[in-house]
Amino acid sequence: MRSTTSTQTAETPTSVRPPRHVAIIMDGNNRWAKKRGLPRGAGHKAGVESVRRILEACAEQGVEVLTLFAFSSENWRRPQAEVSTLMSLLLNALKREVKRLNKNNIRLRVIGNRDRFSEAIQKHMAEAEKLTANNSQFTVVIAADYGGQWDILQATQKIAAMVVSGELQLSDINTEVIQSKIAIGDLPAPDLCIRTGGEQRISNFLLWQMAYTELYFTDILWPDFGKDEFLKALQDYRSRDRRFGRTSDTDTAKC
Repeated sequence: MRSTTSTQTAETPTSVRPPRHVAIIMDGNNRWAKKRGLPRGAGHKAGVESVRRILEACAEQGVEVLTLFAFSSENWRRPQAEVSTLMSLLLNALKREVKRLNKNNIRLRVIGNRDRFSEAIQKHMAEAEKLTANNSQFTVVIAADYGGQWDILQATQKIAAMVVSGELQLSDINTEVIQSKIAIGDLPAPDLCIRTGGEQRISNFLLWQMAYTELYFTDILWPDFGKDEFLKALQDYRSRDRRFGRTSDTDTAKC
């Protein structure tokens, strides 16, 4: 997979190719369960099925990277019972779903602060990444205990340490240096971010990486979000005129 920096171009019209990188904020699991009189955990379990459907759709559509916002830094504040359910689901996914990913030649990467996870979860995260490291169908990124502000902070801390050690001069710091230290900075920046569940905000997700990302919001709750809804989002994306700060193609020559 070709690496890229945050600098993007509009040389190829989006109408003739799928987004290389799709990011999804999977919202609505709790409301889905509440509507059915079910415990919150049932909504999260149903959400896992949606992940499977979207993984299949990404492979069919030629998407290169899928990043899923699975657990934010703020989600630790949720009721303890719900957090425990989410941790159990995450551990089971790392044990079982990774085998499915590997079988289908899909690479897994995990981004976020792993320190607060149990030793068992951290161990399985590392093993899953190692097992799938050479797979090439496409890459799925799981953002767990992740926040965009945390991501920028950890990148700047690494850069500051390099300056203190003399490895890097203050005058050498630029967007490319920050990009190299940011999570998934070696992957294409997200072309499209989908948020399910009706809310219209990005909730501290991939703040640096989504500088030019197209945003798509839908009222569909995550457990009900399937291939048809995903294709609607891709079709909407293809209708966008992505300028990356430029004027339209017809006006470019006048700039």
